[in-house]
Amino acid sequence: MRPILVLAFLAAGCADVWNDPYLATDRGKSILYSAFTERPKHLDPVQSYTEDEQRFIQQVYEPPLQYHYLKRPYELAPLTALEVPRAVEVQGGKYTVYTIRIRPGIRYQPHPAFVPENHGLDSARIARLETPYALALGTRELTADDYIYEIKRLASPRLHSPIFGLMAEYIVGLQEFSERLKRFDTKKGEWLDLRKHRLEGVEKVDEHTYRIRIKGRYPQFAYWLAMPFFAPVPWEAEKFFHQPGMAERNFTLDWWPVGTGAYMLTENDPNARMVLERNPNFRGEAYPAEGEPGDAKEGLLADAGKAMPFVDRVVFTREKENIPYWNKFLQGYYDSSAIPSDTFDQAVRVAVGGEIGLTPEMEAKGIQLRTSVDTTILYLGVNWLDGVVGGDSERARKLRQALAIAVDWEEYISIFLNGRGLVAQDPLAPGIFGQPVGREAVNPQTHVWRDGAARRRPIEDARKLLVEAGYPDGRNAKTGEPLVLYLDTVGRGPGDKPRFDWWRRQFAKISVQLEIRDTDWNRFQEKIRKGSQQLYILGWNADYPDPENFLFLLHGAQSRMKTQGENTSNYVNPEFDRLFERMKNVPNSPERLKIIHQMVDIARRDLPWVGGFHPVSYGLAHPWMMNGKPNNMARNNLKYLRVDAGKRAAKRREWNQPVVWPALLIIAVLVAGSIPAFVSYRRRERMAAR
Repeated sequence: MRPILVLAFLAAGCADVWNDPYLATDRGKSILYSAFTERPKHLDPVQSYTEDEQRFIQQVYEPPLQYHYLKRPYELAPLTALEVPRAVEVQGGKYTVYTIRIRPGIRYQPHPAFVPENHGLDSARIARLETPYALALGTRELTADDYIYEIKRLASPRLHSPIFGLMAEYIVGLQEFSERLKRFDTKKGEWLDLRKHRLEGVEKVDEHTYRIRIKGRYPQFAYWLAMPFFAPVPWEAEKFFHQPGMAERNFTLDWWPVGTGAYMLTENDPNARMVLERNPNFRGEAYPAEGEPGDAKEGLLADAGKAMPFVDRVVFTREKENIPYWNKFLQGYYDSSAIPSDTFDQAVRVAVGGEIGLTPEMEAKGIQLRTSVDTTILYLGVNWLDGVVGGDSERARKLRQALAIAVDWEEYISIFLNGRGLVAQDPLAPGIFGQPVGREAVNPQTHVWRDGAARRRPIEDARKLLVEAGYPDGRNAKTGEPLVLYLDTVGRGPGDKPRFDWWRRQFAKISVQLEIRDTDWNRFQEKIRKGSQQLYILGWNADYPDPENFLFLLHGAQSRMKTQGENTSNYVNPEFDRLFERMKNVPNSPERLKIIHQMVDIARRDLPWVGGFHPVSYGLAHPWMMNGKPNNMARNNLKYLRVDAGKRAAKRREWNQPVVWPALLIIAVLVAGSIPAFVSYRRRERMAAR
């Protein structure tokens, strides 16, 4: 009987999932499971600027504006504001005023900062706290003062906002406000109450309305109002966390955000796990009812008009390595995943014609592939000050064009990125207003339009251009010296060799020798700053979806060597610069579109960037997660997502059934082997009893 009972017990256990990393009490609940790799450093909206940090704080903090979740090109939409504010010029364009009206009735998450008694805690009680939420919780209504307070925090000498320098150029009085705070801030141990100090360029109109006055014209300023830098911060939160003993317990605004968003951070262990929970005071924002063509077919409008958020809790687990993350995703323990390079072939197959699809294994699981072209460009730049490849001479221009044809970015994307990229035909990223489409999207200097697609010009064209530039067969026509060019890049280790070899082969196709100078980031930056590079590789990720945020990278006034600006090529073209000054101050319109296309044509002809590519993000999601659409401009996406917890639980059971037959077989063999010994033992006992 005993062996039979053991086997029955083991067989009964097969119905359970033995490897589930989560609590059994959470099964079937509306919880989204995700992972993170990098430990966030800042959760204070005035200081945070990295993607890893933004994925947390953008669920908590609400600036007045956001990006429409579904529409492309990216479009600003109200968040806490009643409407997208209109720029009003005053004093003949000397200033521009934005009046922001906040929706009444919005309330903060429950938090101890809103309970007056919690502002006089003794150090002993603070030392006993495991979480700030162990104290009595309160709330209050969001007001215009909270937004004004955050703008003042940009200038605080105790904080280091990465955008202070830029905003000080535009917001009236912000630079002077910062200098005044520095003179006033002499008592470092005391709380610095910014309410007591007036900022000239920001004015409260009423409890739910405030104005921001900026210098001159800056149409792109509205995009900043969709970033957490301009989210509200209640003065009570700063004062609460400033109490002695709070910082020693990691109780700071940089660790425990306080907002009005759909979620609140309730568990913060950045080495292991972070948890967002539904804000019970959230007003219930409606899921969008409009999107792009095809969104309805993809099921992205099924929840139109329903109150968000749909998920009650979001659990983030830290995964330091890709393989464990990937395996847990396949087991159903993470609802979505990126595709690590070392598992790309396991997830994605590329057809002969270049079509991308999922492997049969992924399709069998019902996994969905979601792709998005990033608002990013990585490019091969030319130093305009260099005497060989730079400048506006016809000789140098033909040399750059020859190089632009020879460097096969299509091949680079295929070999090193698993096809996850789009060849750049101009400085603008997809999804940005003004980028040409169709035949007009093709750079005629490097490609031709054939069979409805862009095709790279043949290498013979590059060799002909090299002859016209005075370098037949890669040698100076006058001196006979071989043409040697130098590429500066940041080395990443032994894995760089295949990539460097590839670069050399590209130049060798037109008999040009390439010397690669790989170095560390600091040394590389120093060379760029001094303008001592010849060719270099860099990239840019858009701060906001406006053509100005890409075209300014080629604006002469932004020359890195002369002004420490972002024009790392030190490119100067008076006509391009003249058009840029016009374009940046014109709202999106046919007039602006015409100017942009003129600028693109100039950049294509001059080639200060000798080609590049836009990365394409590949993401996977299980069929029980709905409403997922990549958004490269915002990370406040969790409120839109919905999960079918029942379907997920069923699939987890199906995919994680333990394989017990080897154990059962071993037990059976051991039991069978023990029977003769047991029978012999019993026989000896009976004989001894006689």
